[in-house]
Amino acid sequence: MYKSGFVNIIGNPNVGKSTLMNALVGERLSIITSKAQTTRHRIMGIVNGSDFQIVYSDTPGILSPRYRMQEAMMKLVGTALVDADIIVYVTDVVEQANKHAEYIERLNSLTIPVVVVVNKIDLTTPENLEALVEQWHKMAPRALIIPASALENFNLDALLKKLLELLPEGEPYYDRDAFTDKSLRFFASEIIREKIFLAYSKEIPYSAEVVVEEFREEEKIYRISAVIYVARESQKAIIIGHRGKMLKKVGTEARRDMEDFFQKKVFLQTFVKVTPDWRDSDRKLREFGYIQE
Repeated sequence: MYKSGFVNIIGNPNVGKSTLMNALVGERLSIITSKAQTTRHRIMGIVNGSDFQIVYSDTPGILSPRYRMQEAMMKLVGTALVDADIIVYVTDVVEQANKHAEYIERLNSLTIPVVVVVNKIDLTTPENLEALVEQWHKMAPRALIIPASALENFNLDALLKKLLELLPEGEPYYDRDAFTDKSLRFFASEIIREKIFLAYSKEIPYSAEVVVEEFREEEKIYRISAVIYVARESQKAIIIGHRGKMLKKVGTEARRDMEDFFQKKVFLQTFVKVTPDWRDSDRKLREFGYIQE
């Protein structure tokens, strides 16, 4: 009996949702930083076993949109609720259990299986965890509640076992050697964007978008040219830094991670351009892949 299905992972920012996704897939597919809103697109990770295929899907963190880009991000979360075979809702031991209660109501109305993963249990006591799990049982009575620590890789085997039990029978959706639906070009842009989140503070990471304009594969090297878009001239100056030091730092760290991810040498060029108010421009959001026709 072969099983196959889509397991869509949703949750609020900063609960370790992307860490859980990467741990389950066994590949570093989603950006992981301590800052919210690092995941902007829906990223799929495919895990194949001898008798199953699980297609995990990481979505942007749930938030109240303040501009068009965030509205597009929240549409991806809405889509994830309707095209899944199983929903994994990630929370943790820190956030208020009733945050974004409207999404919990939607989870309770679903007919498909829902698993609530209480993440970061290494940061609490057994007594507090027991009380939190009981609270979740009351708020989501149909859901299965599984405490875990994605960072410490604790109880993920139990989570996988339960997901396999809930997975429907069916043929694989993707080739057995596939591990994601995204292109190498996409991951190059995500790696650069991660370095921007790590290198800069305040509004800069949230105002930046990365577009890989050239991705040329040669026998021994990938030649990549990327543009970092920002909303204001002042942000461009900060991205570049004094005598280009910050941009060089971002490029160097991104190149190293790309070589590790692609297992191939990389020649990377980065440029910075100003596109005012791109986060509220339907044309630019369509060009950047946030709005699908």
